[in-house]
Amino acid sequence: MPANTFTILLGGTLEPTDRLKAQVAGTRAIAADGGMRHAAALGIRPELWVGDFDSSDDLPVADYPDIPRMPYPARKNATDGEIAVDAARERGASRIILAGALGGERSDHALMHLIAMVALSKAGLDITLSSGAEEAYPLLPGMPLAVDLPQGALFSVIGLTALTGLTIADARYPLSDFTLPFGSSRTISNVAEGPVTFSLGSGEAIVLARPHDLTGA
Repeated sequence: MPANTFTILLGGTLEPTDRLKAQVAGTRAIAADGGMRHAAALGIRPELWVGDFDSSDDLPVADYPDIPRMPYPARKNATDGEIAVDAARERGASRIILAGALGGERSDHALMHLIAMVALSKAGLDITLSSGAEEAYPLLPGMPLAVDLPQGALFSVIGLTALTGLTIADARYPLSDFTLPFGSSRTISNVAEGPVTFSLGSGEAIVLARPHDLTGA
């Protein structure tokens, strides 16, 4: 794994699947506050622990004496996750996996992570979000996307704007040069026929995939 690939451990729900463990293996890691609780389950050891530490009171800090901590006050202008991403970029990150970015008790945080993913991708970062059970990828014009999904896995395309030129290949319901109105549910609950490829002419979208959910098979 290249040294410029980072895993950011966030505090959302996380299922340490074999697929996710393989994705983060060999990456550098930064924990954002309570996201440290996922480190052992994923078999990675962060090189930095950032945040206001208001959601990690239950963690045995003494177990991580060699991990530098970068504390921030609770009254700050960015989330712990954004601070962690900035720290990774300062260390030369060009690819980032946000683990624990989906689900959990705070839907506002999960939504912010999805929007931030698109913004970071537009800024040139290769970025993926995962909870283990679910993954998210940005889909932008001129940036074809391939997602290695098992046959029968569910996935959806969520348009953040109206979309034109949407193409989905190797799926049960393929599309070619399709125009998707903003707010349409047409691209919800598709089924992979193997690795799925996407491309887009204009607009911005998110691909949400459930690699272990084979209920569509």
